[in-house]
Amino acid sequence: MKYVVLIHSNPEPWGHPTGAHVAAYQALPAAERARRDAAFEELLTELQGNGELVGGEALGDPGTATLYREEAAEVLVTDGPYSELKEHLAGFFLIDVADRERAEQVARQFASPGDTVELRPAMWPGGDD
Repeated sequence: MKYVVLIHSNPEPWGHPTGAHVAAYQALPAAERARRDAAFEELLTELQGNGELVGGEALGDPGTATLYREEAAEVLVTDGPYSELKEHLAGFFLIDVADRERAEQVARQFASPGDTVELRPAMWPGGDD
């Protein structure tokens, strides 16, 4: 079963890893940040090693986005970001796991101070298989 782990954040300035630019993460003691960073690298290594990590990418600053919207049979092009929010989509990971329980175990490990993690099933083209 494929799931997308979406990382919502608002680093200032925009950058990756987001923890390096999020005040709530930076407020943690240095030893705790180092522990969390090492645990995250271990998680990625585990997911890659057992074939559960399909892919993932950090996303650029929402201010660099271009939006395309169809209205009255015309495509309108505007500058981003899509909406004025406190948090924007900062990146994603696509995982392929045995079941929802495993996906939830993985998503919990992506949680970090200052970020919000969203877990969503991926759909096959044309429906929710």
